[in-house]
Amino acid sequence: MPQSNDGESLAPSNSNAEVNRTRIEWQLYTSHFLSMWNSRLFEFGAVLFLASIFPSTLLPMSIYALIRSLSAMLLAHPLGTWIDGGNRLSVVRVSILGQRLAVAGSCGVLWLIEVRMGALSVTGVNGLFALLVALACVEKLCATMNTIAVERDWVVVMTEGDEDWRRVINARIRRIDLACKLVGPFVVSLVAMASTIIAIWTVLGVNMVSVPIEYICIERVYKSVPALERVSADEEIASSSREDEQAPSGLTSFISNILPVSSISFYIRHPAFLPSFSLSLLYLTVLSFSGQMVTYLMSVGYTPLHVGIARTGSTIVELSATWVAPRLIRRIGPIRGGLWSLNWQMACLAIGVCWYMIDLNKHASNAFISATVLAICVAFSRLGLWGYDLCAQSIVQEEVEATHRGSFSTAEAAFQNLFELLSFASTIAFSKPDQFQWPMLISILAVYISGILYALFLRSRRGHLFHAPPCLKARTEGRIVLE
Repeated sequence: MPQSNDGESLAPSNSNAEVNRTRIEWQLYTSHFLSMWNSRLFEFGAVLFLASIFPSTLLPMSIYALIRSLSAMLLAHPLGTWIDGGNRLSVVRVSILGQRLAVAGSCGVLWLIEVRMGALSVTGVNGLFALLVALACVEKLCATMNTIAVERDWVVVMTEGDEDWRRVINARIRRIDLACKLVGPFVVSLVAMASTIIAIWTVLGVNMVSVPIEYICIERVYKSVPALERVSADEEIASSSREDEQAPSGLTSFISNILPVSSISFYIRHPAFLPSFSLSLLYLTVLSFSGQMVTYLMSVGYTPLHVGIARTGSTIVELSATWVAPRLIRRIGPIRGGLWSLNWQMACLAIGVCWYMIDLNKHASNAFISATVLAICVAFSRLGLWGYDLCAQSIVQEEVEATHRGSFSTAEAAFQNLFELLSFASTIAFSKPDQFQWPMLISILAVYISGILYALFLRSRRGHLFHAPPCLKARTEGRIVLE
């Protein structure tokens, strides 16, 4: 059995097929890397640029982030319907062009506000800011559409009948995501330290240069995999589904076509709902190295260097999950692997939170030490988080019907955005550093609820949560025989 560079076994094939498979993979990885790199670059860059333009208030940034996430929630249904029924290549092409044009427009607006801030009236600034928010919504929707189409649809079709190959691609794609998440913000931060204007032009330039490369790579993947071309049966089913959904008229028709009502109804009733929803719940957290936890760490004495070291260590642990999880799935399957991953995350967070609360009861006598223990535990918990992410993705890929992958995944994305918004709401309600324990407790409660829901799913599928030890099983069987 030949093996990938990751050590995962691949299905045997002749040399020509293997070369063709490798070529398709790298074209897919190149396209996905450029998509994720530009998304992370702009996402973090926009935060820095807004902070530079509006240095005395967090309100513009909060409004920007809130509306951007709300757009992804409210437009999930039409987005999913198009992914399910549209031409696969056209969907991804539109996502690429839409995202790049939105970023180009955003960079133009940001540059204009930055250089003309003193000369613009309040109405002019507000108008440009409203345009910036609208463009950000377009960028978010196109980025979501690209991710769902490629990860939840194209990969499944490409690897049909070859679970080992699918696990390899899933792991490598997640590795790309995490690498972009670490390096992208670091690069744009370095450029912004020199000049905000140069950083805006850098984001614009990188986005524009990558368009033809990404466009060509994804087109070649499409042409190399005939199965990606939708067969007529699929189109008829999708068309029929759309007609059924659009049957109501007037206000009811408008609501059903804009709000994700029908896709969420389908999502909740689907057999893969619990593992997917459990994953979405994990987005309700401040226990990650994002702005909320970083702000708290800085308040107890962390320097930017300490934060950088902690974030880098966390990312290394996250990347290791992309090697550990595929081996776990291959050994015990994605369903049991998901339980193991969630248990690891819950155990690590429990240790960190307990230490934090014990120190808090001592009136935070060692706040720096308790924050460090919490940071270490959060970093190691990411192994379980991303391990579960890959397990849940594997379950969804295997169980969601081809004609509903887009609807299911966009409904999942809507819940992820909702819980992410709730995590921000928790730090708005408890905004002081000495109140951090409340958002933290809300976060760990969400993790444990996620674990309980997934345990219910596993029990419904397997009839039990854990395998009984051989000695206990033998004793039980012996008692049954005696009786």
